Amino acid sequence: MSNPIVQHFFDEPTNTFSYVVRDPDSQACAILDSVLDFDYAAGKTDVRSADEIIEYIRSNDLKVEWILETHVHADHLSAAPYLHEKLGGKTGIGAHIRDVQEIFGKAFNAGTEFQRDGSQFDKLFKEGDTFAIGGLEGRVLHTPGHTPACLTYVIGDAAFVGDTLFMPDFGTARCDFPGGDARTLYQSIQKVLSLPAETRIFLCHDYKAPGRDEYQHMTTVAEQRAANIHVHEGVSEEEFVKMRTERDATLDMPRLILPSVQVNMRAGHMPPAEDNGQVYLKVPVNLF
Repeated sequence: MSNPIVQHFFDEPTNTFSYVVRDPDSQACAILDSVLDFDYAAGKTDVRSADEIIEYIRSNDLKVEWILETHVHADHLSAAPYLHEKLGGKTGIGAHIRDVQEIFGKAFNAGTEFQRDGSQFDKLFKEGDTFAIGGLEGRVLHTPGHTPACLTYVIGDAAFVGDTLFMPDFGTARCDFPGGDARTLYQSIQKVLSLPAETRIFLCHDYKAPGRDEYQHMTTVAEQRAANIHVHEGVSEEEFVKMRTERDATLDMPRLILPSVQVNMRAGHMPPAEDNGQVYLKVPVNLF
């Protein structure tokens, strides 16, 4: 079985890692968790981060087969539509996106134009589904807890876990967003940690834990089992739920959660323009 070649891209303003995952035996690739740059104060988007990915793909003469999201991100906007326009490829996310669309469609009072059936994506993945990147086979683990729709994509010896896990010295994802659940996250993490010990785990974010000066994007199942400060071997489900619940109560909302969710629940598309031709993102007052 071939293992993928993985190239990471880092957007420091949102602490986000995006990835290009390549089949070593062909030119096929997939893009995971892309970033659309967004200046919140100015309400202005930019495609610098996405263009870095495009340059890498074109310079290596790669063919994009998939543009994948691990979940509906609350900390950055997706560049999936822009990448699809420039490079092609099918878009994919977890089938429970419908749950997220229902929750946030109501929260943002999205109109009848907003379909809550996941149809904005080309593929809605379920537990156990498989997909191909050239000769590579990817398989899907449903790993909810942070959000209902979180997935882990396992491709060869690589697992792309989204926000489920961070570096061992930083811990695990928060569970206090609508639809999140600490007990469910613990169970999802056990599923990831049941993968072979040598499995490479690629993270969606890093925040440089105290005492560490470098951003890091990759760890292993063995390292997580041994050293994750929240969920290493020996930590019980009850201990984890207590810790996670208490910790989440102290956290502020992510800076870009309001624009991010409105866009990402639409597969990276902006809401439709209003009757003056202008696109708007809403700020619900005191909702959260």
